[in-house]
Amino acid sequence: MKKTLAVMLAILSLATVAPPAAKASAPSGTIMKIGLSYDSSVLPSGNLQNVSGAGSGFEFGYFDGNGKFVSIGAKYEDTSITVLMDRNMSWHPGAGGGYGEYRENLDGTAIIGCFHIQLTGGYETFGAAKATADEYADSFIKYASGAFFVCVGHYLTRADAESAIASKGWVRCAVEAGTSNTVTVAKTGTSTIIFEYDGGGSRPLGVMPVSAGGEKCETWFRGNRYRGGFQYNRRSGDKLTVINFISIEEYIKGVVPYEMSNTWPMEALKAQACCARTFAESTRNRHGSSGFDLCPNEHCQAYRGRGNANARSDSAVDDTAGVYITYQGKLCSTFYSSSDGGATENCENVWSEAIPYCRGVIDPYEADVASMIPRYEWTVTYTPAELTQRLRNRGYNCATIVSLHVSKYTLTGNVYSVVATDENGATFTFSKREQLLSALGVTSIRFNIGNAVATGGGIYANSSTQTLDKGGTYYVVGGDGEVTEIEGPMYAISSNSQVDIVTGEGGVGSGNGMIGGVFTIRGKGRGHSVGMSQWGAYSMAQNHGKTYVEIIKFYFTGVDVG
Repeated sequence: MKKTLAVMLAILSLATVAPPAAKASAPSGTIMKIGLSYDSSVLPSGNLQNVSGAGSGFEFGYFDGNGKFVSIGAKYEDTSITVLMDRNMSWHPGAGGGYGEYRENLDGTAIIGCFHIQLTGGYETFGAAKATADEYADSFIKYASGAFFVCVGHYLTRADAESAIASKGWVRCAVEAGTSNTVTVAKTGTSTIIFEYDGGGSRPLGVMPVSAGGEKCETWFRGNRYRGGFQYNRRSGDKLTVINFISIEEYIKGVVPYEMSNTWPMEALKAQACCARTFAESTRNRHGSSGFDLCPNEHCQAYRGRGNANARSDSAVDDTAGVYITYQGKLCSTFYSSSDGGATENCENVWSEAIPYCRGVIDPYEADVASMIPRYEWTVTYTPAELTQRLRNRGYNCATIVSLHVSKYTLTGNVYSVVATDENGATFTFSKREQLLSALGVTSIRFNIGNAVATGGGIYANSSTQTLDKGGTYYVVGGDGEVTEIEGPMYAISSNSQVDIVTGEGGVGSGNGMIGGVFTIRGKGRGHSVGMSQWGAYSMAQNHGKTYVEIIKFYFTGVDVG
């Protein structure tokens, strides 16, 4: 120790001082808050590694109400750090999904105690506190109540810390253990503490990677590389919620190559970028109760940072920067899914709310690339016993199911409802996507049950021997006299506006739905069928020379793009 404790204490200021002047900075553009670990996936600790080019460590602070990072002047050159709960913790290599983590036990290879010797008094700036902390071995700086404090050592019990004070003969100091908001920052995998932070309940710790050469930083977090900064918040006073704070354009660069292959046509990628950007803004604060805007999963949009990003996917975002999809001046809910099987659907026929720009359209483009689409055509089969048990498992009090048929189609030929009948004559109706998926295990709402069309006579086309249900080529004549070829099955609108499949027997879903004694459901497409088909966008760009604006306007009725 280069100075005596008495000399050091003479330099200390009052215990509580005003917060230091802080400078706000942020990536350009609106900031999005993306939950990385939250709710059931909160963490005891979370590692960060600054790996971009000349990555040179991190600085600490907090994020203001606009999502901008506010530095408190605390910077460290360590490029691998871990933020953990201020508890007695130990390091477990390979834990936490293989990334290693600190856990609340003493079984690990490096132990960090939560009791510290805090020297009396506080400093206005990080630099002033550091000048003092440098005089002590095993010291670190703590930020709390707007001031910086010098702490020495870490101990497993208060008694251990008090014994250390007695052995040193120190007077003006106290044992501190932090609050339920306090987080500790350690050198990853070691028992070395480099910083502690307590911003109360309103200002959780913000961590921003530093780049010595001015490059855009990329930081590893649990197997993925992200841009932007990170917030660690003990929301319940326990484990950590981790949130990525990032500009919306950088966020979209982390969405596009995970929602669509980075090798796809540029116009399709641009359409995806516009849909993803508009969806993000229109659903901002979707997870507000958990402290962030969007999750990184399919519930919102797939977001994994920089791993799949390349020059093409980045360019699609840059070339459409700031472009949104609107309807009558308001942002749209730009839904999209993998494939629609030949037609998208009105939103109210899938979920509940009718949205004027989410209208179903016949999609001729997917057929061009059907052979490229994984599992595009699918078949689901059940024996009567299997289907009966499946329905019983979902709360339906049914006897053995003996018949299954489509009871209503939509205007674009998708399935709206299905009726199952048991051996006692009881019927069970499943309507709209969620019920259909749950009851039948289908992957889209475009399917037929049993024979694709019913057999029998009654309605003929092309000749006196060919009924509509037997397949073949059919034509319709438009109001302008233009003749257009169509594929079956064919549909008709009844007087009560119900859309029914036209068959040789003139009925809907004829037969019991079985082929060879097994209920057989055959369909096309994967996804909810509302809004843009990603594979349709691929085909429009690749095979038909359509621009991203044309793609968007095809799938979203009456919208503006700009």
